[in-house]
Parts: sequence; structure tokens; C-alpha cells
Amino acid sequence: MTTTAPSTALATIQPAFTDPERLALAGYLAGYRGPTREAYTLDLRQFTTWCRSCSLSLFSVRRADIESFARQLEANGRARATVTRRLSTIAGFYKYAVEEELLDHSPAAHVRRPRVDYESHAVALDRNELGALLVAAGLGSPVEHALISLLALNGLRVSRSDRRRHRASGPGARAPDADRHPQDTPGLNLRYSAVMGLLVG
Repeated sequence: MTTTAPSTALATIQPAFTDPERLALAGYLAGYRGPTREAYTLDLRQFTTWCRSCSLSLFSVRRADIESFARQLEANGRARATVTRRLSTIAGFYKYAVEEELLDHSPAAHVRRPRVDYESHAVALDRNELGALLVAAGLGSPVEHALISLLALNGLRVSRSDRRRHRASGPGARAPDADRHPQDTPGLNLRYSAVMGLLVG
């Protein structure tokens, strides 16, 4: 029976990043601080981990690779806003590397990012949300409480309240019902007048 002697050869461990890649990562993150730097660090950590899992070095990545990374994020259930932010971080990193002449061109320059709709589609507060808003306003100053009550109980937009307040307190001020919206009612204007007295003294 023959036995095999254990090998004494040392295994070669490839570094995670080349010197230019490490310099680009450190330099890019050095331009930020606080929560922004933490968020960018997380984005790049996840991207570099994905690159290593695909046997890709940071500076050998192509546009198709970055888009594949984005598709995997979507497949994992990440929100569009999260995917867009991570792609923005990656694009910023490669742009920095090009500016510092560590890379010839950015593979992320033309990567398509998901469209994010930042507009709220909520039409109104529910009963509990409205109650919480009024309670919170009651803990503030009388002026804040009066304004929030005006907006909440009459369904006004902030822009309309600001416009009315300016007209009621500015030069040549007119009565609150002077430029009444067609949907306004006499009761609304009476309540508005009472609250406006608190706002403008």
C-alpha cells in the first residue's frame, strides 16, 4: 500500500483587487462621508462580491455585465429605487476611475437605469393618519396648529393656503373670499377667516 505525502507547496492566493482597482475604490469613497459614504460602500461591496462570483475583475467588467447585475437585483426583489441608486453608484465609481486615468473608459456610461416615479399617488390621509397629524400639530405652536387644522379640516393644499395667506397679509389685502375657488363654500370661508385671524394676528 502506498501513501501519498502531503504537499508542502504553498497555494497562491489571488488578491481581491489590483492596485489600480483598490486605488479607485479608496479614492472614490474618500469623496463622501457619513450616511452617503456608508450607502455607497454597501453598493460597491455588493457589486464587487457579484463580480468575484462571476470571476470578473472590476476593470474587466463590460456594460452587459453591469446590466446583468441590475437584472439579478430585480430578480431578487429589490425596489426600482434601490437598483437605480446602485447603478448610479457604480457609474460614479467608474467615472472617477476614468477621470483619474486609472481606466480608459467607463463600462457604465450607457447603462440603462430603471425609471423611478417619485410622485406620491396617495389621494388623502385616512382617519388615523389625520388624527395623528392633528395631535402632532397640537403639540406645536398655535400658528402651526391653526395652519394644519385649516389644511386638514378643509382639504386645502399648502399652495392654496400660502397664496391666501399672502393675499390676506400683504399690501392691498383683500378679504379671504375675494378670490374664491368655485369649489369653496361659505362655511369654508367662515372657518378660513377664523383661523386666518390666528395666523396674521
